Amino acid sequence: MAERSETAADPRPSRNPLTRVIDSFWNPTPASLRLLALLGVIGNALIVATGGAVRVTKSGLGCPDWPRCTGDSLVPTHNPAHSATNMAIEFGNRMLTFVVLAIGVLVFVAALRLVPRRKDLVRWALAQPMSVVAQAVIGGIVVLSKLHPAAVALHFLISPALLIFCVGLYERSGEGDTAPKRIVRPLLRRISGLLAVAAAVVLVAGTVVTGTGPHAGDDKARRWGFAIEDVTRVHSGLAWLTVGLTVLALIVAFRTGAPAVYRRRVLTLVGLEVAQGALGYIQYFMGVPGPLVVLHMLGSVLVWITALRILFATRDRGPMPAAETIAPAASSRTAPQPA
Repeated sequence: MAERSETAADPRPSRNPLTRVIDSFWNPTPASLRLLALLGVIGNALIVATGGAVRVTKSGLGCPDWPRCTGDSLVPTHNPAHSATNMAIEFGNRMLTFVVLAIGVLVFVAALRLVPRRKDLVRWALAQPMSVVAQAVIGGIVVLSKLHPAAVALHFLISPALLIFCVGLYERSGEGDTAPKRIVRPLLRRISGLLAVAAAVVLVAGTVVTGTGPHAGDDKARRWGFAIEDVTRVHSGLAWLTVGLTVLALIVAFRTGAPAVYRRRVLTLVGLEVAQGALGYIQYFMGVPGPLVVLHMLGSVLVWITALRILFATRDRGPMPAAETIAPAASSRTAPQPA
């Protein structure tokens, strides 16, 4: 009887979890690359929420130095001017940045090693670790400027900007490379573009509201000198404009027979906007409680992600390319001979 050769040529995927994790970026498939891209989207959404937690708990200067947490230590140590809780919250947010950076590096490695290599995916992936590094540098400016509202706003807005690349990579890794084919009417494509612009403007206006309101990250932090009622009205008006564009997109989509995927994404956006609007008014009339602020910030990012995905649903680039299989190297060991 012949015995089965136990060589490296076994084509079955490894059941070792660590090996499978390594293969996901070192020997990637289109599916594993897309999973890593999804992790990038999730990581950048979560870092917005943890940044909000830093602000509402007044932990913005929990680590008063940068890149060290304190003058002589990279990690939190006893400091009479800052509580252990505030230091832990701020330090935890910094550590999450390194997790997001690690995901960005793995995504880039996977895009480089994907066979066949798709150059546009490499470009989408390269932007992710570079943007995270920029975010870390701006985070240092935030600390060194003692939470100046302009620096804080820029630090927040880096995440939505980075999400453009994360969402772009996620969407592109799930489709083919044929020339883009428009699958919605030109009017609907223009409305979708305006919707993304409106969502971006709402994010910018939201940073002004936060920089004017009570949650600046520290009691001594500088705030904008605007009246909170005025900036809130502007922010609310822009949000209602976004809702109006979304409803218009939904009506035009159904009347013109837009693809089901487009209609689903617009319906998802409507649901998110209703929840986000209700949350915004509740927190305003309740005196802006911290937990609701964090939820509202997370909701704003989910709205932004969905608005970006609507743009990608206006065209089609064919199915995802099939993965090419590379034959593993032959083992140097001699296979057992038949008995």
